[in-house]
Amino acid sequence: MPKMKTKSSAKKRFRVLGGGGIKRSKAFLRHILTKKTTKRKRGMRGTTAVHETNLASVRAMMPYG
Repeated sequence: MPKMKTKSSAKKRFRVLGGGGIKRSKAFLRHILTKKTTKRKRGMRGTTAVHETNLASVRAMMPYG
């Protein structure tokens, strides 16, 4: 049986945690930042967990994660 491939886009965007969760960075912080408030940009820093409704599709993209 050939090996399954991990989606390149998924391995760049997600990290698998020890407890089985998956973390991701927050969106909308790459460009057009002048019109966004400082409070909004500050809230988009850091990482968060992938929502449970999306976990199955993210796991399918990362078969060895």
